[in-house]
Amino acid sequence: MMNTNVTSKMKIYKPVDVVFEAIVDPEKMGGYWFSSGTSRVEQGKTITWRYEEYGAEGDIHVLSVKENKEIVFIWGGQDQETTVRLVFNAVDEESTILEVTESGLRADDPDVVSKMVGQTGGWVYMLTCLKGYLENGITTLRASLVH
Repeated sequence: MMNTNVTSKMKIYKPVDVVFEAIVDPEKMGGYWFSSGTSRVEQGKTITWRYEEYGAEGDIHVLSVKENKEIVFIWGGQDQETTVRLVFNAVDEESTILEVTESGLRADDPDVVSKMVGQTGGWVYMLTCLKGYLENGITTLRASLVH
């Protein structure tokens, strides 16, 4: 059976607590990823994330949060639901490797390969925007992809 997980990792030159807070705080998230979120990322919550620029929104269902260590949530539509796991690895006091794994893409989906490529690219883009935001204060990368 085909492995239907995608994983992307990036080293960010900021302490793990700073990287973690950038994910859980919807105001900070608005600087590099979704334009808004209805709440902080906390275990057991259902949160709506919006992309004003694309006229899109979707809910995440937060399964677990381990401060400065891991966030796990489910997102996507009924037949497209996947699980996302963000793991925060402190390299030292000044840098973090953030690893994102998305699992649950359906192996029997005839479009699974293109979806895997798309999700991998999406996560690399998000991580790049996060890195630019945290390391250099860049907020103009988010929502810059043109379809």
